Amino acid sequence: MIINKRFDSNHLYHLQIILFTCAVSFILFLQINISIANAQEQNIQSQNNNFHDKMAQSQKDAISKYESQFCGINTQTYSTMYVNELKTSMKCEMPLAITVDVDGVWYMSTKHGFLINYDPNSGDFIDYPLPLWKSRNLPTDSSQVWTLKTDPSGKNLWFTDEKQNLIWKFNKVSKSFEMFPVPSNSSTFGTSYPVSIDFDSTGNIYFVGIRTPSLYIGNISQMKNGTSSGISVIDLPTDEFKGIEPELVSVGSIVVDKKNHFVWISMLAFGQKGAILKYDILNNSFKAFKLPPDLQSPVGLLLDSNNGLWATDHGTNIFFKLDTVVGNITKYTTSIASPKLFGGISLTGAYTLPYWLKQGFNKTIIFNEHTGNKIARFDPFKEILVEYWIPSQNKFFGPCDPNITNMINCGIGNVLQFSDEKDGKIWFTEWSENKIGFIKNISLPFSVSSSYDTIVIKRGQTKEIPITIHANENTNLKLLSSSTFTSTGELNPSVGYYNENALSLEKDNQRQVSFILNISPDQVDGNYVLMLGAEDDNVSVLKTIHVLIL
Repeated sequence: MIINKRFDSNHLYHLQIILFTCAVSFILFLQINISIANAQEQNIQSQNNNFHDKMAQSQKDAISKYESQFCGINTQTYSTMYVNELKTSMKCEMPLAITVDVDGVWYMSTKHGFLINYDPNSGDFIDYPLPLWKSRNLPTDSSQVWTLKTDPSGKNLWFTDEKQNLIWKFNKVSKSFEMFPVPSNSSTFGTSYPVSIDFDSTGNIYFVGIRTPSLYIGNISQMKNGTSSGISVIDLPTDEFKGIEPELVSVGSIVVDKKNHFVWISMLAFGQKGAILKYDILNNSFKAFKLPPDLQSPVGLLLDSNNGLWATDHGTNIFFKLDTVVGNITKYTTSIASPKLFGGISLTGAYTLPYWLKQGFNKTIIFNEHTGNKIARFDPFKEILVEYWIPSQNKFFGPCDPNITNMINCGIGNVLQFSDEKDGKIWFTEWSENKIGFIKNISLPFSVSSSYDTIVIKRGQTKEIPITIHANENTNLKLLSSSTFTSTGELNPSVGYYNENALSLEKDNQRQVSFILNISPDQVDGNYVLMLGAEDDNVSVLKTIHVLIL
């Protein structure tokens, strides 16, 4: 068969048409797909832009919310007869640990990583930036600094650093910092969370961390900047916490008995169990003191002049004394949480959460009531409790609706740390309010006394307890009562009431009122404490009455 390779003109024309049509179709196909691709790219870009816009707005909202809650953006400074507040020099310092020495008031900005010196005479703030502080560049982060102390030489300040797992030293002469990594940390939390520092009689430093059951001892003469040299580690016994997950066992604080060479340490599984440890430095041995089942969260510690150990329970309203010889415990309580904390509403079952302990004048004991929004002074000899109301309140902290702008007072000022009493003042920080302040040790507007120190009563019986209110100035008072019958200070299941609820007294006048105590048949026998007294808008005063129920 012969194949004809010649195309006539008609065939060629048709072929050209087909080729042209195919070319046009292909070009159109390309154009359509390019348009679709461009549209898809524009849509993706638009989606990306929307996503990035939403992310940026979300981040902006998060920062704004954080600053509203923690930075005291719209806070005001207040002054009462007893309390003076001062605004800090920088925005959002989040001040926490504070101490006072011959060079003025020192405190730490947990947000910016500044050690700050305040001169009460000139009103000047001097800022010393730490050379390393990761939270400084993170808009919604801080590193908690719970302890700031001047060492026995008076030349150096030492403080803790949560996030970076460090102990810091600041030389007040050279104005220089040194840092010492804690030689161990928590695999679960990534930091030992150093929290509490003290010194022995030779100047060695002792410290503990919340997240590691260890006692750290630093030989200051051997410690080297940037290293853990000179720091030894002693494991704390955890026998008292058998059956509880190790990650839940925390260390509260530490105090060194310089005279007797003991170290006291509070330990807790928050809300589950508490214990107090005594470490004998000379014999390298531990002794554990068991706490009652209702004392599950011991944190603050203080040794008094008679070697009595005082502690706070940061899960209740209770503070207590441990007899370090025989191990007996005497519990005391704060007043019941004020309605001012909850927008004027009395809230049953609310806690004041006593937190840290410091030394006051005339051997008194100072502690802060974390959610009670007060700083308290307790005289262990007269057994009188004085509580100073802190006028700042933040509605983001408490059962308050933050969206109600016209809500009457609600929340707390987050007074988380404070100083020993020096020169008639207790200095404190307001962590979420960007403020520091002080309480003046001046005479009170009234006093409370009773002819009873102890009463003995049987279940089902009623007892009338007289107390006398003496006015040092014209005053209007509301009567108060609380007890160690419950962890919140309430008297349940027993009942107690005054024969009158409020008083108006002129200066130098006094009145005796009666508290009627009815012990429930269901009340458990034992030793308890009643706190009876009164309050005005700024201060409360309560007298301790010991109660033995048979």
